[in-house]
Amino acid sequence: RPISSAFFGGGTPSLFSGAAMQRLMDGLRSRLSFTADAEITLEANPGTVDEAHFAAYRAAGINRLSIGIQSLDAAKLKALGRIHDPDQARRAVRVARSAGFDNLNLDLMFALPQQTLAEAATDLDGVLALAPEHVSYYHLTIEPNTAFAHQPPSVPDEDLAADMLDQALATLNAAGFARYEVSAYAREGRRSRHNLNYWTFGDYLGLGAGAHAKRSGVEGIRRAAREKHPQRYLAQVGSPGIEQDVLMIEAAQRPFEYLMNALRLAEPRPWQEFIQRTGLDQAALQAHIEAPVARGLMHRDAQCFGTTETGYAHLNTVLQQLL
Repeated sequence: RPISSAFFGGGTPSLFSGAAMQRLMDGLRSRLSFTADAEITLEANPGTVDEAHFAAYRAAGINRLSIGIQSLDAAKLKALGRIHDPDQARRAVRVARSAGFDNLNLDLMFALPQQTLAEAATDLDGVLALAPEHVSYYHLTIEPNTAFAHQPPSVPDEDLAADMLDQALATLNAAGFARYEVSAYAREGRRSRHNLNYWTFGDYLGLGAGAHAKRSGVEGIRRAAREKHPQRYLAQVGSPGIEQDVLMIEAAQRPFEYLMNALRLAEPRPWQEFIQRTGLDQAALQAHIEAPVARGLMHRDAQCFGTTETGYAHLNTVLQQLL
């Protein structure tokens, strides 16, 4: 099957030299068929890039950058343990533009340690002043086995975080960005095709240490992960042992697997998409969504289904009920 998108992420791929990225892209193109308009994204840390890197990435075929700004407040960046400062973040965007990139996503976090509503507004205004095509705006999450988990910082409570999100929605809408996924906002025609494939339960290759893959075929729907440790991964290239946690997704699990991703999207999903992506008929999903429909959290008609405005605002609750 032709490749319509690729995403280099998971760590800091902007540490790659331009020559290394060219070699990697050449190797992929020699083995895979890419569509003419394939979206090829690279995650970039503002503290690790310069004009020569970005120009070389563009020459290698990267046509979209996702820059992890996270905040434009120096104190907040320090609290997050980021290696860049606000000036480096702004410079990364300028350098990307001068290198020819016309499709930029900027990551921004909210509900940061001791962040106020006004500070969240200032951060978002600063990001919008950089004129990106896409904004990922997401709530700080305290992950297990991290410094924050061991020593939790003082963060905004749920009500203040909700106010920050409401404020951001109004600001982004006024600036011409449409919310099409829980944390994703895009100008017209600039939605992330790669992420849309995940959210609509599409197939994808997982290449590299720790990468995950999903493939549909005559044998069913198969998930697998690659060896996480880079040295062991390299040692196992070409051997069956490089794949771990191989799982065939049984028919009974597919409705929730699909919904867990698809309900993140703001637009209703067509029944035909569910049928095509899961190999099941409409009735397999219909039975699962009766309860949230009755509670006013989901809606359905002959063509499509989705969450209501209330359900979208409380998506975790909807998913818990479906599970």
